[in-house]
Amino acid sequence: MRGLCTVALVGAAVVGISPRALATKNCGSPLVSTCINSDSLWPHAGPSQFLTLGGTETVAKGQVGFGIHATYLSRPITLHLPSPGPGGSNQFAVNDQVNGTFLWAYGVTNRLELDVALPVTFGQGGAGVEPITGGASLQDTAVRDLRFGAAYAIVPRARTGAEHQSLWSVTARLETSAPTGDEDQFAGERAAVFLPSVAADARFGRLFTGAELGARLRPTAELAGARMGSQVVLGIGAGYDLLPRRDLLGVMVEARAMPVLSAQHDLTPTDHGLVSTANGKHILPAEWAIAARTAPIAGGDFVIHAGGGGPFTTDAPITSPRFRFMLGIRYTPLQRDSDGDGVLDRDDRCPHHAGSVASAGCEPEKPATRPAFEMRPGNPACDDDPESVDGFSDEACPDEDVDKDGIDDRHDQCPAQAEDFAGLPDGCPEKR
Repeated sequence: MRGLCTVALVGAAVVGISPRALATKNCGSPLVSTCINSDSLWPHAGPSQFLTLGGTETVAKGQVGFGIHATYLSRPITLHLPSPGPGGSNQFAVNDQVNGTFLWAYGVTNRLELDVALPVTFGQGGAGVEPITGGASLQDTAVRDLRFGAAYAIVPRARTGAEHQSLWSVTARLETSAPTGDEDQFAGERAAVFLPSVAADARFGRLFTGAELGARLRPTAELAGARMGSQVVLGIGAGYDLLPRRDLLGVMVEARAMPVLSAQHDLTPTDHGLVSTANGKHILPAEWAIAARTAPIAGGDFVIHAGGGGPFTTDAPITSPRFRFMLGIRYTPLQRDSDGDGVLDRDDRCPHHAGSVASAGCEPEKPATRPAFEMRPGNPACDDDPESVDGFSDEACPDEDVDKDGIDDRHDQCPAQAEDFAGLPDGCPEKR
């Protein structure tokens, strides 16, 4: 089963890097490109403490994790177009959108994880580039760019004993986004995007914090003067477990900023068509989010996230939605043993108190008690004479009977004289 899952992951990666996928797409006019990803939130596969930041833990060796991350976006792409009136007009290329990302993770070792993310659009509405080109508006659904890569725990969090709650941990990722999405639906890029990143987190009792630093390295695409090129990805978050039991219910505050390195342009209509000129400005898509997290079953391996947020400014740049709502469900087997008693948390009825395997991790191991009598190794010299197991000199040979009267010497009052059984059977003859 594990081998099949590994093959499936590798197969998905092969699809993502096929010649057709790596070929650049036809994205329309160079000045009105539809190869801009409308959803800037690209969740990572594998375990995650936060809703929008990468986690530092990895799926356990030989285990497979999976999940789905769904998000609703309002007006992530707005076109600012000139009009007869002052200030121009706004056209919503993507008015609203519901996306889902299917996530898979495989633990190669306890520190190395292979990841695959397959995003799709379940439903959307918007004018697309119709206000500029006169073409068709958006379709109802779309396939988005496939992502795949690997995560490696540089400073791992221990899985056994209280040490797994150590102060901090660090994980590096290297991922690639392949241009497999629909080219005219703002569902991806026109070429591959490379996504190096590093995530770190720390825990102080019930308080936990996280941060992520990365990049999205891509060619620049332009949409009516708004230019989307390579970006720096910055993310921070803080959370608190509301209940004493870890992971049962936590709340988080998170923020992401992704400054675009490409300078912006102004699009001017002329008698010879549209002209794009640099204006020296840069844009900073940035969002905040408030979320809740619970992991009530399977020893914290089954996690549910929910939250929402929006941009930091009212005049948000391209790919910053007016607001978004998110829901994430994941199963990521970590094989943690918090109390170090040899019973995994997912099977442990008392995961924070050491117990015995026989009691499913609750009651301590009972000390061994000595039996009423103890059988000792046999003596080959007495194979034909059975031992009377009575707690006296049990060495696999019968007790001694020198006078051979059938009464053991320890009970025989006359061990050298045979009992004649004329009176009391005390081992002594009645006639002496």
